[in-house]
Amino acid sequence: MGPSETSSVISTPPDGTVPEDPANGPYSPYTTPASVSPPGEIKKDSVESDSVSLSWGRPGNIDGIPHSFCITYSSSDDNDQDTTTTAPSNSTVISKLRPGRHYSFTVTTVLENATQSTPVSASVCTKSHLEDLLCKLGLENYFPGKITLSTVLEIGTASITDEPIQSLKKLPWCFLKRLMMVNVTARSTRCSAAETDTDSALQDLDSVLELMGSNGDQDTNIINPLDLITALFLCSDSFLQQEMMLKMSMCQFAVPLLLPDCSTSQCTLMLWAMRDIVKKFRPRSLIDSKGFVEDSIVSTAMPVISFVRLGDCSLSKSQILNQILSNPQQYYDFFIHHDMECGNVPRRIANGLVEICWYLPCGKNNLDIFPEPVAVVNLRGDLLSFQNQFSILCQTSSAVFIFFDSIAESECNLLSSAGNIKAQLFLVANFPNKTEKNINSLKDLASKLKLSGSQILFKKQQTNDAEFVMKLRLTMNDIMENCQHKMTIEGMSAEAHELGISVDEDCTECQNAKRSAAEITSRINDVVRYKEDQLPLQGKLWKELAKIEKEECRLWKAGDKPIEEYKYNLQSEKQKVRQQQISYNVSAAMGCFITAISNESKKERSYFLKWMRMNLDVKARKKLSDLCDEYKKKCCKLSENKEIIADLDRQISNSSLGMEHFMREMGQLYEAARSLPPNNAYHRQFEDLPSLGADLLLDGFPLELVDGDASNIPLRWVTDVLTELHEKVQHKSRLLVVTVLGVQSTGKSTLLNTMFGVQFAVSSGRCTRGAFMLLIRVKEDLKEELNCDFILVIDTEGLKSPELAQLEDSYEHDNELATLVVGLSDITIINIAMENSTEMKDILQIVVHAFLRMKEVGKKPNCQFVHQNVGDVSAHDNNARDRKKLLEQLNEMTQAAARMEKKGFNRQFTDIMEYDAKKNNWYIPGLWHGNPPMAPVNTGYSETVYQFKKSLIEVLKNASKQKAPAPVTEFLEWVGSLWKAVKYEHFIFSFRNSLVVEAYSNLCVEYNKWEWDFRKHMYNWLANAETRISNLHSSNYEDFSSSLKAEASAELVKEEKKIQQNLTDYYQKNNGHANLVEKHREDFVSCIKSLRREFESSVNNKCENAIAIHKGMKKMCDNREEYTAVIEGKVQSLLETCRERNSPLSDEELQKDFEEMWNQTVSELKFQALETQAVASDILNQLRMNLERHGSQVQNELSEVEDLTDCGKEHFIAQAQHFESSDYQKTKEQPSMKLFKRQPQQCLGKELENKATEKASAIIENCRQFVTNKAQSKTDYRDIYTMELLQMIDKELKNEETLKTNGQFELDLKILICGYAAREFQKMHEDFNEENDPKKALEKCRPKYCSNFIDLYHEKDQCRKMAEEFTERCLKPAVREYINKALGIDIVDEMLTGAQSVKYSSRSFFQFSTLKQILNEDNFGIYVEYIKNYERFVKGWISDQIVESLSKDAKIGDLEAKRLETITTKIQAAIENAQKETAESQTSSMFIKMICRNLNKDLVICREELGAVLFLKNSNHKEFAKYLQVLVNKLTGTLRAEFSQECDVEKKLINLSLKPQDELFKRVFGCGKLCPFCKVPCEAGGQDHKEHHASVHRPQGLGRYRYVTNEKLCASLCSTDVHSNQTFENSDTEWKPHPYKDYRRFYPDWNIPPDPSIEASDYWKYVLTTFNKEIAAEYKAKPADVPAEWKKITKTNAMESLKKLFNVKA
Repeated sequence: MGPSETSSVISTPPDGTVPEDPANGPYSPYTTPASVSPPGEIKKDSVESDSVSLSWGRPGNIDGIPHSFCITYSSSDDNDQDTTTTAPSNSTVISKLRPGRHYSFTVTTVLENATQSTPVSASVCTKSHLEDLLCKLGLENYFPGKITLSTVLEIGTASITDEPIQSLKKLPWCFLKRLMMVNVTARSTRCSAAETDTDSALQDLDSVLELMGSNGDQDTNIINPLDLITALFLCSDSFLQQEMMLKMSMCQFAVPLLLPDCSTSQCTLMLWAMRDIVKKFRPRSLIDSKGFVEDSIVSTAMPVISFVRLGDCSLSKSQILNQILSNPQQYYDFFIHHDMECGNVPRRIANGLVEICWYLPCGKNNLDIFPEPVAVVNLRGDLLSFQNQFSILCQTSSAVFIFFDSIAESECNLLSSAGNIKAQLFLVANFPNKTEKNINSLKDLASKLKLSGSQILFKKQQTNDAEFVMKLRLTMNDIMENCQHKMTIEGMSAEAHELGISVDEDCTECQNAKRSAAEITSRINDVVRYKEDQLPLQGKLWKELAKIEKEECRLWKAGDKPIEEYKYNLQSEKQKVRQQQISYNVSAAMGCFITAISNESKKERSYFLKWMRMNLDVKARKKLSDLCDEYKKKCCKLSENKEIIADLDRQISNSSLGMEHFMREMGQLYEAARSLPPNNAYHRQFEDLPSLGADLLLDGFPLELVDGDASNIPLRWVTDVLTELHEKVQHKSRLLVVTVLGVQSTGKSTLLNTMFGVQFAVSSGRCTRGAFMLLIRVKEDLKEELNCDFILVIDTEGLKSPELAQLEDSYEHDNELATLVVGLSDITIINIAMENSTEMKDILQIVVHAFLRMKEVGKKPNCQFVHQNVGDVSAHDNNARDRKKLLEQLNEMTQAAARMEKKGFNRQFTDIMEYDAKKNNWYIPGLWHGNPPMAPVNTGYSETVYQFKKSLIEVLKNASKQKAPAPVTEFLEWVGSLWKAVKYEHFIFSFRNSLVVEAYSNLCVEYNKWEWDFRKHMYNWLANAETRISNLHSSNYEDFSSSLKAEASAELVKEEKKIQQNLTDYYQKNNGHANLVEKHREDFVSCIKSLRREFESSVNNKCENAIAIHKGMKKMCDNREEYTAVIEGKVQSLLETCRERNSPLSDEELQKDFEEMWNQTVSELKFQALETQAVASDILNQLRMNLERHGSQVQNELSEVEDLTDCGKEHFIAQAQHFESSDYQKTKEQPSMKLFKRQPQQCLGKELENKATEKASAIIENCRQFVTNKAQSKTDYRDIYTMELLQMIDKELKNEETLKTNGQFELDLKILICGYAAREFQKMHEDFNEENDPKKALEKCRPKYCSNFIDLYHEKDQCRKMAEEFTERCLKPAVREYINKALGIDIVDEMLTGAQSVKYSSRSFFQFSTLKQILNEDNFGIYVEYIKNYERFVKGWISDQIVESLSKDAKIGDLEAKRLETITTKIQAAIENAQKETAESQTSSMFIKMICRNLNKDLVICREELGAVLFLKNSNHKEFAKYLQVLVNKLTGTLRAEFSQECDVEKKLINLSLKPQDELFKRVFGCGKLCPFCKVPCEAGGQDHKEHHASVHRPQGLGRYRYVTNEKLCASLCSTDVHSNQTFENSDTEWKPHPYKDYRRFYPDWNIPPDPSIEASDYWKYVLTTFNKEIAAEYKAKPADVPAEWKKITKTNAMESLKKLFNVKA
């Protein structure tokens, strides 16, 4: 708002031109007047209330001519004369103007000869005092009423910094900041700049004297506090005014009753602004009964005594009033006065302000100044200037005291002429100069006003202030005792209207809202009845729903009923309750309520909510304050009053009626409507309610999160309200959450209100029930540091002491509440009142449990302990011992809680949360400074709370750096999942949250990537090592083996460090909520170590094996080379002999000679036959050593085995002798025995046999695969193969200890497997010997050698032939082997990065993919395979997927072609390098050896084939190189064509050294453990995890279990049973019934969470329902009795449940 200005008007001569000098030269002293140029346009540089700064353009063509300017001005007032002044230059400041006046200014140019130009003019309006002051305070844009409460409550940098106030513009915001924190220093309005100026001015004597001589009021940087308060009230909207009034009243500041606006000379009665002030006091009449009055101050009738000033008065009226109202022991400044800081600064806009303050008795005679309440009113300024204000005071007051120093006749006449004064008038005369004139004037006035002597009070010079104050008090006491005229502030509004004074409530919005609220609240007589009639959905029905929802989780009352059926019955009950809710029509009250809050006018809606709250509080005070008071009294003697207390608590709950009840009803209307189909009219009727809820939250209105009466969360309502809010703020909804927990009535809400300036209910009868959340916006300047948009504050109901909790059955409710809010918060404030510290110890147990649970689910909130009512300044030091003791107690409780929650021992409190005993304990003094109701808020309280607030914000800044604040949608995920988990008894085991699931899944995906990188690197290293071993020429195997192992170890260490670093970085960067899966970190560390150990063993074994094979092969090759050398010598001799003959020989003759030579030489050679091993005997010996640990029976049976090759030809079937007799007998003998409470006793032994047979079959299949793979390797048998085989069997048997099999089982199984292995390995050995027999091997080369001999005789060029042979016999097989070695790795890479990669990214994704596919196929056979033999199914599924994926577009050919390209490039490079390195004189044999040496890291070129190629060859290596390069290119083309055509993927997979299907199987199969109940496979990441879990469990009938009595398949789910009261029994429990709930006693490494919802297992319910008969036939049982509801589950439902369980979004 700027000053009112009119636009400048410039006058020019009539023709519109400026005369020019005829000579076009400078003016001469004799220039005619008409030729003087006028000034340019007048500009207003600044406008103040008493001055104007003007400037104007220089006149033209008078450069060098002396001139000045004449300024004439006058105001619009009729009696103002024109004023003239001069200015030497073209600018001036005109001062001593009057505020708010229109002034006209004219300026003329004046020459030295007094010649003047034509004038230019402008008009300006000076600022009023108000405009001027608002500009100085920086509030000009906020007038009128534009500062809102929400703006003030926003948290910004200024909220938490203490920078000194350097300018007036910061002063209003500093005042509001302090006031919102009820800091009684808020009225300190001196800027530090003003202090600095004064201090610096006092540094020398001259300055001191100059300052004394100057007018001290000229300092523009100071302001009277009353002006500041008046300005802020004028600039605040009505809701901020109300909040300011409330906080000022808490600080015991006098508050504005009549607010002046000096710009209009009007004032406003501040009735609305005062409506929120509620006071509690005890008048004399209630002292004996110990009762009290609690009411809104505006509706409390009491005497009003006003104090005014007539003319000047040397007596400080305000100071006298402060002394009257203050206790002798403690003076307090209720009213601002001259001697307060800046109180002496002249008021500029506050004159005419009428302030009010109340004296309220506490009921103690020795402390009370007045026995009854009284309102004290103070008019600022001379009453003659503010007659409207004086008139209303005279009409509404019991008495008016007029202070004066002297009375003029005019003043006397004015007072005496005032008619109809209802108040008694008292004259308070302070005559510094007691003249006769003064005395006569006083007598005259007293006579005219008919005053008695008692109505005139003199302040004599000899009377001190104490005596005078006592006299005034006595007078006031008399007035109050005889008062017939008590007044309420509400009653004043009628008088105000008569006098033309506006009332702040008169605005249309306020009156409309008042009527709307009254329409609802006026009908409330009996609260209990009203709630039943008007708010029916939230009473019994909502509580019933809450009970059903908890019963769905806990299944306490299921008894022997089938669990799944029982759950569906509960669902039906829920539906019935919802139907009952829907059957109610929207009540009249709720109809009015929803209509009112749907109002498009935000202002009217806010007024309505405020009226509602105030009206309901009035109703509550009447009924509840007595009940609450009685409750507190009875709680002091708990043991005596248990039943009374319980009854009182019920009465308080039933009689409570607040805004939360209407909002709660709205939520229930919405939730009931949402239970209907979307197209239902009832559904559509309420679909906009969440939007209204979101608007209220954004307006700063608290929303109920937990309904304390029903102990439940209306989850759908809360979710949709916050989701709507998320949309309204354009998804900028990042939250940090602050929660407070503590014992009842310890000031939790007051603490939050003080800290954040908010308004949680704190009045009598309004104790918080449940939990409420309130949003506080974060200002832009703090958003970046906090990284959030809002701070969400959660206020909770007081936790009860155990005795009280037990009495009211609320201990469980307290536990739930604490767990929930701790889980949601970033900071939890634990509020401890020192007088309740023993009670707090019990409450801390609840809190510690909550923190322990959060640690387990990956949340570690910060905890702050606030110790209230600790007054001593040295409290922090004195309480060091207490802090130590508190920490000890917390540690004890943590250990106890950990034991109860079965979460290990030796836990410290600091393990489960961030806690620093020094930094996290705050000692806050008591709230009141003195005795209420006249006590102001303790400065120490608000200051300490402010320091605490700053510390909290710093903690939040650090928290936001460690973990980015989540948007409101994520907050909702936590609300839903935490509440779901809270509803189960065993919180930790039942916690399931989609964020945690997603975080775990993300970590598994990342870990799998790192693991594959590790594996790939080591596989590549191993392939390279095997190549180097194959190309080894040295015989020093020991050294080579050692160096290879050292290299392998170094590689493993390097790769292990890399993967460990990846894990560390992942957690540090907090990718994908890594903090939520902190508890799994150790699992993955173990997995990494386990992976390294696995590879260490595997790599060493493979290297040793390769070296051993090479050693044997080298020995054979050396022998063969001896024979080949002999043959070569004979051929050379034959060649010379043939060449010496006279006539050339034909090819036939040459061949005949060659054959004769060959036969003779071979007959002379002494061939050394290969050693034949007794493989079967070796295997039997190893088996005996392996079984040595067993007893004599096993040894005896084993000694009877003579030939292993005759064993193991039959199928393995487990029988009675394969089990420990005691276990097996138990299954046979117990008459009513039930396996998992399901199977007939006669079948129990058979069941064990079946299980053992199944396991044995799986082991046999795996072992046969191992043996087959070894047999296909074309190498010789080695005894290590048998060792590996036996180790493999031992490992499998160790994993299945639950089968309770004996040594006989192990013996029979091993004999069967070893029998098969003996036959296969014997054949493998014989085939190897046959293939590698030296004589046969030499015979194979005969045709080649003969051909070479004939070529040499004819002296044919052998370059081309040699190149062809080298390419075909050496390079081509080597290239094929190279591609085959790498192809396995490439295929795995392709599967992990291709279109189907997501399937293999983690075990959960794999499970989802397989289940989705088999659902789509809907084939019973596939389901049976999946359920009965999961391992075989997975292997087959993966193989099929690989074949399918690689067959498309000959994908496998592309992978082979890529590798071919790589190796071709290397071969060409090797040829080129060999050309450079080979000398001219060297032969092509040397050239080939050079090529082989260059390739020996990549290719294994067969020594024998190379020998055959080089046999008797000798040619030009340059020619050879040319041929070779062409042939290599040709080979590449041939192989590429072959790869693109060949698409028998299965055949290729069989020949690969690294089987991709096995690698992918390892990746997705995991540990292979199955759920002990329903046999679903574990999905936990890594191999070495501590805990097994699965996303989805299934009906146990699918795991073959049936009921005892009727052999029907069992339909219940283990994920339901483990949270029911059902029992199970099996061999693990020694056939004794054991509660499912305590299943972890026997299966501690399994975590079976409850179904997140009844739809969770729809997938398997659908399968069992669809194939019930087929499954029963397969398992030789009767079909299950599936609940009727299951038959409604569709394939689509099954798919949806699958997506939900595996957290798949799309």
